[in-house]
Amino acid sequence: MKVLIVDDEEMIRGVLREYVEFEGGTAFEAADGMQAVKMCREGDFDIILMDVMMPRLDGFSAVKEIKKIKDVPVIMLSARGEEYDKLFGFEIGVDDYVTKPFSPKEVMARINAVLKRRCGDENKDVITFEGLTIDMIGRNVFVDGEKAELTPKEYEILFYFVKNKGIALTREKLLMDVWGFDFYGDDRTVDTHIKMLRANLKQYRKFIVTLRGLGYKFEV
Repeated sequence: MKVLIVDDEEMIRGVLREYVEFEGGTAFEAADGMQAVKMCREGDFDIILMDVMMPRLDGFSAVKEIKKIKDVPVIMLSARGEEYDKLFGFEIGVDDYVTKPFSPKEVMARINAVLKRRCGDENKDVITFEGLTIDMIGRNVFVDGEKAELTPKEYEILFYFVKNKGIALTREKLLMDVWGFDFYGDDRTVDTHIKMLRANLKQYRKFIVTLRGLGYKFEV
């Protein structure tokens, strides 16, 4: 879980970072909206904690800019609890709203709830990542509208990647979960099949990231 914490108060960023890391996540910090937008252009995050009142660029403006380039869930953090602010936040695509002062435990609970909802959205029958469309029920994959001819095992690997999006997967785990306990092959089997899968996905092979010395991760 990669969390971007955006707040002009260093102490608040530090407290939230501690809780994110305690739950096994990775925290990144930005001191204002402009820095947050820049970081989102350069990298991907699973969720953003965004303060409203900040110098240079306020939280609402930053969210509008980020939503133009990334579909990432956002939880707003604000000392202002007015209904208008909350409604405006939801209108621009904010997923949740936490009023200061808040409990860090509550913020973590909100993060988990938002990510769980997002994960549920991706359990639908047809999933699209840019020009890559995956029909989970029909077992069809389309690359820019053209059907990709995958082998049954390539389908299984891709569907497994999608269901575990953003999670580092070792070769051993892939062998166990995709091939099964009774398979007696080795790591090279995984690498060979993923090489063929990547070739069939063409430019969207970029979503299958190699983790040197470990395995792979499906990252969008």
